[in-house]
Parts: sequence; structure tokens; C-alpha cells
Amino acid sequence: MKIRPLQDRIIVERVEEETTTASGIIIPDTAKEKPQEGKVIAVGNGKKTEEGKVIALDVKVGDKVLFGKYAGTEIKIEGKEYLMMREDDILGIVE
Repeated sequence: MKIRPLQDRIIVERVEEETTTASGIIIPDTAKEKPQEGKVIAVGNGKKTEEGKVIALDVKVGDKVLFGKYAGTEIKIEGKEYLMMREDDILGIVE
């Protein structure tokens, strides 16, 4: 990837949800909501305090994360869609 987020920003790629339910019903694209789970692709160096110290981020590249429905800003890099968000927008890490 040719982009590195600044400060406490993170680039996330959405993880696609299943297109069928457990009972075998196929969900059309028009009925699906955008997934609220993604994989961290790139992270910034960390948040700077007023004293100039850098606080490292809790997430790292490769982590699966959960985020809010309207979190982040959608961006396109090399034809693929990603979300750029701050660490505060992340609700949790899926382990």
C-alpha cells in the first residue's frame, strides 16, 4: 500500500458478510447492510500529547476490528474501497 496514515488514524478494509443465512436463504445485495467489521491494513504512528509525547496505538496491522455503523471516511486506493478512521472510532478487537 502506498499510503501511511498520520497520527492516530487507521485504514480498515471491510470484511464481507455471508450472502446466505444458516438456513440457506440467499440475501440480495440490496438488502445487506455495510459490514461493521474489518481488517486493519495500515496504522499511523500514534497520538501526540500536548507535551509532544507519542502514545502508541492499541491496534496493529492485521487485527480484526469492530467499528460503528457510520464510523470513518470512505476512501479509494488503487481501485479498492477502504475506511480511514481514528482509533477512537474502533469499538473493539476481535480475537
